Amino acid sequence: MGKSLLSYILPAAFACLLTGCSSLPAVQTETTPSAPETSVPETTMPETAPTEPSPATELPSETEPDAVSVELEEMTLDEKLCQMFVVTPEALTGDAPVTDCGDALIQALQTYPVGGLIFFSDNLVTVPQTQAMLSGVQEAVPDAPGLLLCVDEEGGSVARAAKTLGTAAASPMAEYGKRGDRAEAVMVGETLGTSLHTLGFNVDFAPVADVDLCSGNELGDRIFSSDPDVTARMVAGVTEGLTNCGVAATLKHFPGLGAENGNAHTDAKITIDRTLAQLREAEFVPFRSGIDAGAAFVMVSHQTVTGVGDDLPASVSPTVCTTLLREELAFSGIIITDSFQMETICGRYDAGEAAVLSVEAGADIVLMPEDLDAALTGMREAVRSGRLTEERIDESVMRILEEKETLGLLR
Repeated sequence: MGKSLLSYILPAAFACLLTGCSSLPAVQTETTPSAPETSVPETTMPETAPTEPSPATELPSETEPDAVSVELEEMTLDEKLCQMFVVTPEALTGDAPVTDCGDALIQALQTYPVGGLIFFSDNLVTVPQTQAMLSGVQEAVPDAPGLLLCVDEEGGSVARAAKTLGTAAASPMAEYGKRGDRAEAVMVGETLGTSLHTLGFNVDFAPVADVDLCSGNELGDRIFSSDPDVTARMVAGVTEGLTNCGVAATLKHFPGLGAENGNAHTDAKITIDRTLAQLREAEFVPFRSGIDAGAAFVMVSHQTVTGVGDDLPASVSPTVCTTLLREELAFSGIIITDSFQMETICGRYDAGEAAVLSVEAGADIVLMPEDLDAALTGMREAVRSGRLTEERIDESVMRILEEKETLGLLR
């Protein structure tokens, strides 16, 4: 068994500001003494002067439109479409690796005001360099909503910041799953969340919500447990911990990779032989728990699940994204695809068609399209032809902007 979490945690101070609402002082009014009663003929009574209506009786003014609605209303179609992509900085600049917010990246972000950027180990050199880079990209397009700044920081083997920068680390999730302590899982989330928030990240592609059902799956000790209930408890804890630190949590990889035997990075097609009943009894349990704990994102995988019945990768399946995740599991947050540079997608579809199919299926954000220009062109043409309506685009962009408002990213 690995070291306990406490040996990895860097000292961190958490402060919670609780604002109370004090009562307003009572308004003091002067009371005019009553005039003595007199016998005045009725015909000599003075006329009562008309009185102005008091503020309390005036009709309320119309409600101001909320910030998200105003932001959406002011966007062009292309600006909306750009919000539906999270890409690497290298996808914008053509340079590798990007380690600062130079002119090339600033100009690219002004041309392509994407919803967010994802960073890998090569982008992270030192803590000050990372902080400067992330704060720089947030200010690159001051007239656009702030960026979702994303990273894979699960703990264990997938720890871009901890391994490169030496920030707070966590053990493989399987070690925590053996103990099954939800409080420890919250601490894991808060440890990771504190480090990421200090660096400038606001989205973590974690926790892994898969259940370990097949020894041949590609995730190994990234999974908490083979027990759905233990996994659910730990997933909820990490989600809570990240959220407490102002970092949005991402449940992955819906509808579940734990029963697969393959690797989506290299295999053209992976089929998971599971019925819907089996998914509901096992794979869906941790996702429900993470959703209830407040996860802002759910990442959908590219595997084909036999019980779904459409022979499509999950990330372009309306049954998976809409019928199961959005409707059955009642997830109202952001559905993001797994990387569209994986062979299970780019080996089967071109970038434009893949993006359109994912939005038709119900996804809100496409992660790392193979070709951003081609993906945007495909989406734009789909709207112009009527294959996608602008109302459908607005649904996704509204969810993205609402989460950005939660994260304090609306200007």
